[in-house]
Amino acid sequence: MLARLLSNDTPRSPVLAVLLVAILVALALAPFVFPGTKSLNVAAKVAVFVLLVASYDLLLGYTGIVSFAHTMFFGIGGYGVGIAMAKLGSGWGALALGIVAALLASLAIALAIGLLSLRVRAIFFAMITLAVAAFFQILASQLSAFTGGEDGLTFRLPELLRDRLTAYYAVLGVALALFLVLLRVVNSPFGRVLLSIRENEFRSEALGYRIVTYRTVANCLAALGATVAGVLYAVWLRYTGPDTTLSFNIMIDILLMVVIGGMGTMYGAVIGAALFVVAQNYLQDLMRLASGATQGIPLLPGLLHPDRWLLWLGVLFILCVYYFPAGIVGKLRSR
Repeated sequence: MLARLLSNDTPRSPVLAVLLVAILVALALAPFVFPGTKSLNVAAKVAVFVLLVASYDLLLGYTGIVSFAHTMFFGIGGYGVGIAMAKLGSGWGALALGIVAALLASLAIALAIGLLSLRVRAIFFAMITLAVAAFFQILASQLSAFTGGEDGLTFRLPELLRDRLTAYYAVLGVALALFLVLLRVVNSPFGRVLLSIRENEFRSEALGYRIVTYRTVANCLAALGATVAGVLYAVWLRYTGPDTTLSFNIMIDILLMVVIGGMGTMYGAVIGAALFVVAQNYLQDLMRLASGATQGIPLLPGLLHPDRWLLWLGVLFILCVYYFPAGIVGKLRSR
C-alpha cells in the first residue's frame, strides 16, 4: 500500500526513510510539539517550499532545463489570490476565482515560453526566462492599483481559513497531495522519457519522442506546481508582495535547496527545503547562544556573532556540496 502511494519510488535507504518520516511527523505535529508563532510559520514555509522545490526539480533534475522564471509562477499564484480577495471580498468564490485565474495565467505563459523558447540552447533559454521573470517583477511593482506596488496586498480569507490551525493543515494537506502527484509523474512513462531527454536528447529524438513537446509539458506542470505553492503561501501569510514571492533571492534559495537535497530526486526537495528553511530561521539563534557560550575565548565570539549567519550558511552549503556532490539523497541512496 505504501509503495503504491509512493509510486514504487521508495527511499531505498534506512537513514533516508527515517529522515523523511521525522520531517513528516514534525510537520504534522508542529502546532502541538513546537508551540509559538515562529515555529508554525517555519513549518508552513517548509511545506510550501517542499512543493515549490519539487516542482522546480521536475525541470532541472528530471528534464535538464535551467529556468529562472520559477519565482514568477510562484508570484502569479500569490497575486492571483491576493488581487481576487482584495478586490472581490473574502468569500470562497473570490478565492476560487483567484486560484483558477492564476493557474490559467501560469499555464498560458508556461506554454508560450515552452513553445517559443525551448528550441534554443539551454543557456539562451535560461536567459529568456530570467528576462521574463524580471519583466514580471517590474510589472508587479508598477501596477500599484492592482498589485499594491512595493507594499504588496494584505487581504482577508474566508472565515474557516482565518483559524491558523485550519489554515496550516490545509496548506500541509494540499502540499503533501501535490508532492505525491509529482512523485507519480516522475515515475510514470512520461517521467522516464524526461530522464532520457536529460541524458541524451538526440537519442530520444531518434527514438521518435518529440523533445519540444515533452519539455513544454514538463515546463507547464512545473509552473502549475509553483503557482499552487504561491497560492498556499499567500493563504498562509494573508499577504502577497514582491519580496515574498517574486524576489530573485527566492530563486537562488530554490536552487540551493535542489542542490543540497539532490537533483533528480523528489525526496531531495523534502530534505533540502527542510534543512535550508530551518537553518535560515534558526541559525542566528544558535549562533547567538554559541557566541555567548564562548565569551573569553579569543576570536570565537566575533566569528560566531549572529550578524555573520549568512557567512556560516554559505560555509554549510559549501560543505554539503563538497561531501554530498550528488545531494544528501543521492549520497544516502548510493550507500
